[in-house]
Amino acid sequence: MSIHPTAIIDPKAKIHPSCKIGPYCVIGPEVELGEGCHLISHVAIEGPTKIGIDNGFFPFSSTGMAPQDLSYADEPTRLEIGDHNEIREFVTINRGTVKGGGVTRIGNHTLIMAYTHVAHDCLIGDHVLLANAATLGGHITIGDWAQIGALCPIHHFVRIGAYAFVGGGTTVTRDVLPFSKTVAARDTHAYGLNALGLERRGFSRERIRKIHHAYKVLLASKLNTTQALEKLKSEPDRGEDVDMLIRFIEESQRGVIK
Repeated sequence: MSIHPTAIIDPKAKIHPSCKIGPYCVIGPEVELGEGCHLISHVAIEGPTKIGIDNGFFPFSSTGMAPQDLSYADEPTRLEIGDHNEIREFVTINRGTVKGGGVTRIGNHTLIMAYTHVAHDCLIGDHVLLANAATLGGHITIGDWAQIGALCPIHHFVRIGAYAFVGGGTTVTRDVLPFSKTVAARDTHAYGLNALGLERRGFSRERIRKIHHAYKVLLASKLNTTQALEKLKSEPDRGEDVDMLIRFIEESQRGVIK
């Protein structure tokens, strides 16, 4: 194990021998670091926090700290981080709260850029990108392959659908549809399908065609949301992607951005 002499590591922390701990890092008790993790310098990690393999932590990031919630009373909540993630400079990631399920969870292959905040009880999927200074309130769910632009504040309890793209500077107060491009111009709207992103993820033309049709029904027809969903559900061979889109809308508690 490579540990800089200025690093402070609690004896109760569990650190794989292949990890590299740089200068002035502080690791508290109940922290578990998997194989190949690298803390460059000035990284602080508190527990209970479980971190998988090959995760990189850049200077002045703060991981696993207590949630910024007035109801939190030092209960033993936790943070779970998967594999192959990159946590950049000045990122803050908080543990969960009892009322929110007790866990904040980050998946695999996620890039969290500088100054991003991930609050308590957030659930982030795989291959997610959070650009600089994205700010996630508590209890937010982000689906796989979603991308959040820089300087985006996201209201607590909001859901971001899989493969969605949220443009920089967009204030998000309602659920963001899967596969969508959502951007703040004068008002925040979904501006259709994130077709280029889907192509890059290997979606076939037929899959994209079906999703594009669903978006035309939802966004470009004169039907309200309920009527649009009824029309889509009546169509045969709509595909699993459209079914996921329908479920996402039907399960929304805060309403969706259209």
